[in-house]
Amino acid sequence: MLISNAKPARHQHVDLEERGPKKLPWGEGERLQKVLAKAGVASRRAAEEMIDAGRIEVDGKIVREQGLRIDPQTAVVRVDGVRVVVRDEQVYLALNKPKGWQSTMSDEMGRPCVGDIVAERIAAGQRLFHVGRLDADTEGLLLLTNDGDLAHRLMHPSFEVSKTYLATVNGEVKNREIGKLLKDGVELEDGPAKVDKFQLLEVGQGKSLVKVVLHEGRKHIVRRLLAEVGHPVTALVRTHIGPVALGDQRPGTLRVLGRDEIGKLYEAVSL
Repeated sequence: MLISNAKPARHQHVDLEERGPKKLPWGEGERLQKVLAKAGVASRRAAEEMIDAGRIEVDGKIVREQGLRIDPQTAVVRVDGVRVVVRDEQVYLALNKPKGWQSTMSDEMGRPCVGDIVAERIAAGQRLFHVGRLDADTEGLLLLTNDGDLAHRLMHPSFEVSKTYLATVNGEVKNREIGKLLKDGVELEDGPAKVDKFQLLEVGQGKSLVKVVLHEGRKHIVRRLLAEVGHPVTALVRTHIGPVALGDQRPGTLRVLGRDEIGKLYEAVSL
């Protein structure tokens, strides 16, 4: 692993002689460089160089000691200020939910649902939470994880994690006029709502393609907002949840989130 252009850890102003993380009794826990290697951060040798460079924090303290033993179940480890997942059992997945599928782990009416796609993982004992919902007619990004703290915070409105949608709507949208309306706020039956960003991407033949970014989580919020300003949605795809992008992932497929994506999700919800 290349470690040139190395950045110091975010809290490098901490006195390096200050008491470091609590040391575990001999024989308990795992060596920090081994934990970092298992987490995919770097080889053990490169991890040792990163420790020497002051790039690794454990429980808020920069670590300089080689061979420090930590408990991966409880330790908070950061590389260059970004938290990394070091617990073996944690799962973080991105799913492109197909149109027509339910955002549930099971469906009493026998309709296709997210649980069908991860059935093997559930059978193997993984308990997965889906982060947010998409209605059956909406395609796009869902996050699946067994990290309950992260899932809860991502769904909680106080953390204001943004979601991005591409919507095909009826009518030729007047970008400035509609964008201003949606950014200023629209009164819905359950209270006012507004978008963070709005962009007109394409227009023609009585249809428009728009991009909407918002952190609202109310049911059918994008469809309701656009209908309220006179442009009912005919097709809707969620492309981003916070820093995680759907990209060119095909409907019905899963991918494992990268270490950087997970770290940015943690950062977005202050974990």
